[in-house]
Amino acid sequence: MVLPIRLYGDPVLRTKARPVKDFSTIPQLAADMLETMYEAKGVGLAAPQVGLSQRVFVWAEYDDEVEEGEDSPAKILNEYVVVNPCLEIIEKTIVEGTEGCLSIPSIYIEGVPRPRVVRLHYQNERGEPQSMELEDFNARVVQHEFDHLESKLFLDLLPRSVLDEHRAELAKMQRDAKAFLKELKQK
Repeated sequence: MVLPIRLYGDPVLRTKARPVKDFSTIPQLAADMLETMYEAKGVGLAAPQVGLSQRVFVWAEYDDEVEEGEDSPAKILNEYVVVNPCLEIIEKTIVEGTEGCLSIPSIYIEGVPRPRVVRLHYQNERGEPQSMELEDFNARVVQHEFDHLESKLFLDLLPRSVLDEHRAELAKMQRDAKAFLKELKQK
């Protein structure tokens, strides 16, 4: 089931997510989040982005070797369900890259600083402990999603001047988020 994605300005995006203790609903939630992520053409999605204050995110690792001129999307190599993650910085080298966010649609910003290599400790959808080391693009995706669980957005890593360039778009998203929440309360 495709879930509605919460927009910039929704308070759930600025609330630190709670740890998961009961894993009984996580497989279905993960399936719904993956479907939502693919429908929105994303590479990752955190539970707060679908209105749930839980320490869960999903992401997909893609084969980025699509032949030039091909219209087909990159092949999915792996899907990950990450529950109750801890992130460890392995290499302090900071690299800048372009980021966007499904909760901040249509805004992509270059120069977002992130550590290049991280180790992710987490539980899978069944509660089994897992660990992996990630670098470059996959490290960026995991850090971005982890930040959502910590109530942070990639915009928080940027100078105020960059945000000022997108002030009108962000204000509209805040209005849309407020209208969506009002609509939810009326149901």
